[in-house]
Amino acid sequence: MNKTVDTEICNVTVYDDQALVRRRGVVQLTGEERELVIANLPVTILSESVQVSSTGCVGGRLLEVRTEQTSTREATHPKVSQLSEEISQLEEQKRQGQDVLTLLNLQRNFIKNLGNQYLERLTKSQNPEPLNLTQIGELLDFVGERWHDLSGAIAQQDHEQKQLNTQLQAVRGQFQQLSTPQIHDSFNIIVTLEPSGSGELAIEVSYKVTGVSWEPVYDLHWQDNLQAVSLSYLAQITQNTGEDWLGVALTLSTAEPGVGREIPQITPWYIDLQQPSALANRATTNPKEHNSPRPTLVNMPFPGIAPEPEPKIDEELERLRVEKELWERPGQKGIVTFTLDSQATIPSDGVSHKVAIFHRDDYPCRAEYVAMSRQLNFAYLKATVTNPLNGVTLLPGQITIFRDNTFIGTTEIQNIAPGQDFQIDLGVDDGLKIERYLVERQMDKKLIGNQQREVATYAYRLTVANLRQKDAQVKVMEQLPVSCHSQLKVRLTDANPQVQVGELGVLEWLLTLPSLASQELSYQFTVEYLPEFRVIGLDV
Repeated sequence: MNKTVDTEICNVTVYDDQALVRRRGVVQLTGEERELVIANLPVTILSESVQVSSTGCVGGRLLEVRTEQTSTREATHPKVSQLSEEISQLEEQKRQGQDVLTLLNLQRNFIKNLGNQYLERLTKSQNPEPLNLTQIGELLDFVGERWHDLSGAIAQQDHEQKQLNTQLQAVRGQFQQLSTPQIHDSFNIIVTLEPSGSGELAIEVSYKVTGVSWEPVYDLHWQDNLQAVSLSYLAQITQNTGEDWLGVALTLSTAEPGVGREIPQITPWYIDLQQPSALANRATTNPKEHNSPRPTLVNMPFPGIAPEPEPKIDEELERLRVEKELWERPGQKGIVTFTLDSQATIPSDGVSHKVAIFHRDDYPCRAEYVAMSRQLNFAYLKATVTNPLNGVTLLPGQITIFRDNTFIGTTEIQNIAPGQDFQIDLGVDDGLKIERYLVERQMDKKLIGNQQREVATYAYRLTVANLRQKDAQVKVMEQLPVSCHSQLKVRLTDANPQVQVGELGVLEWLLTLPSLASQELSYQFTVEYLPEFRVIGLDV
């Protein structure tokens, strides 16, 4: 005797490409049951992963667990008769509409021929009446008015017929889909039982399913007035396992079940010698030399075994490289697990659903403004966010950035461990204004050493103004031209405040501007070259 056990999903652990599902149920036993059946489970189950345990006042033992796949033909959908009646009504409306459309076309054709009939009657009459322009005008007005009314009615009726055709086609398609018998495949888990009496038995079954994935995503909100960052850590879950997860306890994990569980086999470590001429033959690009006979290999002695031919050694090295990559893949360097505080509902629809891992309003951060006045008269705002030491690892994923509830854009972050920083660009900020002026441009001829040289001098003045109500940390970046020729010299001759020339001619000043304050900066540089040359690319 067997008995079906009703179970519900209570907990799901989601991995990168599968999920571990746990179900629980309670069954009343009479002492005569030999098999318990957990039915109608999805076919995405990995049968080798099924486990069953029991608790309760019944002292029976669970002897064996097996799975079987079943196919059942679903009953006709109850909506089929309703759809059939709807199709009949739509077809009747279509017939009536077609009759009305035919009558309207006949009336319009009659009006069209009315003028011709009148002229024909005048020409065939033995005693034609004199033309009455008033009557002709009234006739034309009547014909025009009726033609306009009938044409409008025909157009309206034609539009209604098209709508009926579209609606009828949709209902027929739905009728065809629901009236076709559907074959439903499912899995059954069958537990062989050795009962020892009647009573209540609690069953817990777990299994892994495929058709699941999740990835971390983030919503970052920057508040200008508070200079603060709030971060929502979210998970985007997609599942098409064949069963809905309704109000389940959800755990998210980066572990990969089954990967790396086996100890790798030790394989021979082959080495060999090759004559120098052979190395040259391998490196040559001459086809004739490339096709020359291969040199004789000087083989190392291998006690008790024969050395492998060189092609097999190459294959072995490739196999070892692939195995090394498998064991050193980034996902195996650390496992992160999140248990959600609230229950979640994820339907099996193949659509991405977001659930919250956590939200924090006071992420440590510092704001910095970057001014590049050659490109723009305003500064760019950049926030450096610190993942707290007592926080969790931020996994690689996409961040959606909002600034005062205005969408800014998206960016990607890499793995951010507790204590690490990451930077977010927040776009142009009009709270800082930069003005840049060319204050000197002079061309001179100078004798440097024993050579006559052209010397071009350029000087700039910059004014950086903080229009905000708070102090601002500002990085001002300027750029000197970079010489691509040994006879073209670029020198920084003056700067206030003093600054060092960085890589690729970049100048950087770090300023702290009080609220509603401004500061001036200036720098001068020269470009020296021989008179017979012409400088190109010097855009000031």
